[in-house]
Amino acid sequence: LAQVQPSGSGIRPHCRVESRSARPPEAMAFVKVLKNKAYFKRFQVKPRRRREGKTDYRARRKMVTQDKNKFNSKKYRLVVRFTNRKCICQVIYPTIRGDMVVAQATSAELGKYGVPVGHKNYAAAYCTGLLIARRTLKKFGLDEAIKGKEEANGEDYHVEDDEHEQRPFKCILDVGLQTTTSGHRMWGALKGAVDGGLHVPHSNKKFPGYKAQEDKGQEPEYDADAHKERIFGNHLKEYMEMLQEEDPTKYEAHFAKFIENDIDAEKLEDMYTEAHSKIREDPDFEPKEKKGITHERTDENIKSSDGTEHVRFAKLTLEQRRAKVAAKIAAAQAKLMEED
Repeated sequence: LAQVQPSGSGIRPHCRVESRSARPPEAMAFVKVLKNKAYFKRFQVKPRRRREGKTDYRARRKMVTQDKNKFNSKKYRLVVRFTNRKCICQVIYPTIRGDMVVAQATSAELGKYGVPVGHKNYAAAYCTGLLIARRTLKKFGLDEAIKGKEEANGEDYHVEDDEHEQRPFKCILDVGLQTTTSGHRMWGALKGAVDGGLHVPHSNKKFPGYKAQEDKGQEPEYDADAHKERIFGNHLKEYMEMLQEEDPTKYEAHFAKFIENDIDAEKLEDMYTEAHSKIREDPDFEPKEKKGITHERTDENIKSSDGTEHVRFAKLTLEQRRAKVAAKIAAAQAKLMEED
């Protein structure tokens, strides 16, 4: 209870406050449950590929959305992805049913063009971009009209600046979740596709050799020769030479596949130059020959014509699963009856 003095008396009112520890348990403050049944009934889950962390839907929405005044015209994307072993490039357009692939090229195909190893570096990414460009243009019948830039010197090139009877094939670069850092291998694939004749809107700000302005009023610098060195693998050449001199054991371990294919630092530039010319001559994809192996199945055992055997469990139907459960229950009941 509080004893309050009348106002103006000059005496400060005082209160007798009971301690919180003296409160009985049932007098606790009310805590509102936020995640109640109504919350979960209205909860909307994210798309599956968002939950898996595979698709940036904000970026995809911008790349896929087509203007209504363009009706049903396709909006193409140049998709570039890197795995632990290779570089993958695809030209894709979206539909209601899903994305449709027009053409695909991987750096694993570069063995056909004289690059047996090193399929995920900058130079290999450039070759893969060049391959997808020439393959796509050939599919649309534009390979003779649009040659692109035949000399890979690292300088800026935009195919739309040249005069052609037909408009160039336009597509947007799609890098997925990869951070667009300066000098990344994805820019090698982009440069290869652009030099191959695809119209991909871009600037040189992320290319190797670009130097931003240091002071206000200055112009940025772009060193095309530095980019050319990356395209022909000179950075790899320097690392191989350095490692060969300082640590031969590490060199033999890191570049075992290069040594196995008789490729040293001096042969890299010629190897990539020949690959560029071979890609332009024949960009077609050659599927592997089918081995013609047949399989015979007897219940869960599979015998192949090449002499191998495998065991693959057949999926049970609903009736079979129910019968299996009923048999287990009957067996358990019979065992209990015997014990009694």
